[in-house]
Amino acid sequence: MQTYNELAQSVKFKIKGSKIVIADKNPQLDFAGEGRSAFVFKIRSTNKVLKVFLPPFSHLAQVEAEIYKDLLGNPFYPVLYEYGTNYIVIDYIEGNTLFNCLLKGILITNDQIKEIDYALLLTKENGLNPSDIHLRNILITPRGSIKLIDVARFRQIKPCSQWNDIKTIFEKYYKKQLFPKMIPAFLLNLIAFLYKKNFFKRFLTNMT
Repeated sequence: MQTYNELAQSVKFKIKGSKIVIADKNPQLDFAGEGRSAFVFKIRSTNKVLKVFLPPFSHLAQVEAEIYKDLLGNPFYPVLYEYGTNYIVIDYIEGNTLFNCLLKGILITNDQIKEIDYALLLTKENGLNPSDIHLRNILITPRGSIKLIDVARFRQIKPCSQWNDIKTIFEKYYKKQLFPKMIPAFLLNLIAFLYKKNFFKRFLTNMT
């Protein structure tokens, strides 16, 4: 197998309309997901993923790698294996994100919410500030345990209320017997967009 660096450099991007898409990659890489700053690939025949950052965000590779080093030994995060100028290599985590749980109607339990709280508490005890905690970077494994990914913003100084806001919705709405446990993607994406625009801030403040 090629080195991690060679695999990362095989990934080429291009602009297609208003989107950035993959133009080329090594066949050992299976697409696993994408975000605002990076694309993620499972390395075939391994239990590792390669996260390749887009050129404007390549500096985040070292930022995220250093945070994963600080989290070494914390059981709620993947292990870092290597990083380079535009990539990191971490554990592949099998499971469903909270976003996918809502898409598929997989029940999110109160115990799992408490476990996420505990994971974030341990993170703070590592001297970090868990930030940008949303439905797509929390996973529930097949055994029902919790894993968190995407830690690049864990050193920001300002407080982040995102997880507390998610918990408020969980307590006030999701736990209700008649609340739908399966929600379409377009509605989840609309809610996320409106949240970023602070549309729900006053609403959530009034709920607490």
